[in-house]
Amino acid sequence: MKIRFLGTHNLESRHSGCVSLLIDGVLALDAGALTSSLSFPQQRKLRAILLSHQHYDHIRDIPALAINFATFRKTVDIFSTRPVFETISNHLLNGTVYPKFMENPPDKPSVRFHEMEMNRVQHISGYDVVAVPVNHTAPTIGIQVTSPQGKSLFYTSDTGPGLTECWRHVIPDLVVTEVTMLNKHREFALQAGHLTADLLKEELKNLRSIRSYLPQVLLVHVNPIDEKAIKAEVNAVGKALNATIKFAREGMQIEL
Repeated sequence: MKIRFLGTHNLESRHSGCVSLLIDGVLALDAGALTSSLSFPQQRKLRAILLSHQHYDHIRDIPALAINFATFRKTVDIFSTRPVFETISNHLLNGTVYPKFMENPPDKPSVRFHEMEMNRVQHISGYDVVAVPVNHTAPTIGIQVTSPQGKSLFYTSDTGPGLTECWRHVIPDLVVTEVTMLNKHREFALQAGHLTADLLKEELKNLRSIRSYLPQVLLVHVNPIDEKAIKAEVNAVGKALNATIKFAREGMQIEL
């Protein structure tokens, strides 16, 4: 399983992009930086996009991708939850902001939506995928993707504390999760459904307690303004847990 990080931050700039991951060039997790990061030939290779929730920074490239696929005369499959479908169809691909690409072109719509079931293995484009609810301000799913070779990635997407039940449904080789804010903003993080370094520490301790191991951890959705200070706080967590916790970056590629 080859994983390419297209966007790894919560704010966009010349040097930071919204969150999006690409697996083996064919399966995308969230759409914060898809069209801005991929060439047209690379976009044409996409088989499916898994969306965690309807917040704009996670679905922002769906309209651009939809019009590109209409031009390619191809269909891209999108998998997510009913709230995500309703947000995209009512507010983005609604015939006003962008054409209704879930219906057009009539003979071959460029976007085909599939609703995911929770805590159940689904076979998507050759991968085994499990969606589990996580704790955020909008209905949000964490997504485990397992390759045909048995390697697994669990992407929590945006989440606050309370992942204990998730850990019972996933057995990952790699966890991609978030740390958005500094420890001093703990109360705001709890209200907004995000993690600080200290909150991450408690979630990883729970994972180790439930699964008796701690996989490699990569962090995304980092606030680039506070990134240096956040890294220092996370480094302290890694030392305390004797764990490998690293920060993903735009353009980074790893292989499981």
